[in-house]
Formats: sequence, C-alpha cells, structure tokens
Amino acid sequence: MYNKVIMVGNLTRDIELRYLPSGSAIAKSAIATSYKYKSATGEQKDEVCFLDFNIFGRSAEVANQYLKKGSKVLLEGRLVFEQWTAQDGSTRSRHSLRVDAMKMLDSKGASDMTGDTQSYTPQGGYNSPASISYDEPSHDSYGGMNNSQPKQKIEQRIPEIDIDEDEIPF
Repeated sequence: MYNKVIMVGNLTRDIELRYLPSGSAIAKSAIATSYKYKSATGEQKDEVCFLDFNIFGRSAEVANQYLKKGSKVLLEGRLVFEQWTAQDGSTRSRHSLRVDAMKMLDSKGASDMTGDTQSYTPQGGYNSPASISYDEPSHDSYGGMNNSQPKQKIEQRIPEIDIDEDEIPF
C-alpha cells in the first residue's frame, strides 16, 4: 500500500515517448501546478510547483497521442525518489510522479465539447455514464433535516457525445 498523490496542472513540455527493450512504452513530461493564497499582509501570492512524471504501457501511448505542452491533466500515482550520477560526477536527485491513472481535462474542441473530460486508466477506459441519479433529503424551514417528508429525486443528465470508432485509442 502506498500513499496516492493526485496532481492537477498543465504540461510544461510535450510528452517524450520511448520504448524499453521489453517493448513497453514509457512517457515522460512535467506538469506545473499553482496554489493561490493571501499572505499575512493581505498580499495575493501564487506558489508554483513543477513535477516530472512517468507513465508506462498503453497509458503512455495515449498520453503521447492526446497531450501536448499546455494540456490540462489530472494525474494520480505515487511519488518516487530518483538518484543518478551526472556527467560531471556529481550525484543528482529528484522526486517524480509514477502515474497509475490520468484524466485529460481539456476539451477536444472548445466550441463543440465545452467542459468535456476524458480519462484513461490502464484497466479502465473512457468514463462517461449516461445519467446519474441522486437522492436528496428534504430540509425544514430552519435548515435542519426533516425526515417526515419524502425524499426528492434529482436526476442529472450527461449529454452523449458522438465519437468516431477510429478516435478511440484502444
């Protein structure tokens, strides 16, 4: 068991796809995330974090095909500590994210699929349920729960998207 890390950010460079001698794909890139906050003096601050990541297997090929510099993405995985010896003989190290799942947060065509998200996991696929139904409890006029009234049913419809079979990456 490991601690999962979830990062949302924009790619700082295009995906670099390579293949291992075993034939397995590996994609490397980095994302930038930002955290906005107010300092003690009330000044608006922006803290940026850059994180390298690695994606393996079919997910790496999908990332290479659909992501480019600037793409917004959600990455889930674990932090790994990498160490190597540089050409000058010094020891270098860094933390990077070994990605287990990714979700592409950019829409393909901003005008026709605004807000659309696509996700890909090695075991899964594109997640797009047709509709989701929620039960919402009723509340009394004071904001508290009122169990004497029946629950109201709220249904959220997610629009269907016409996807050409040739566009599906697997």
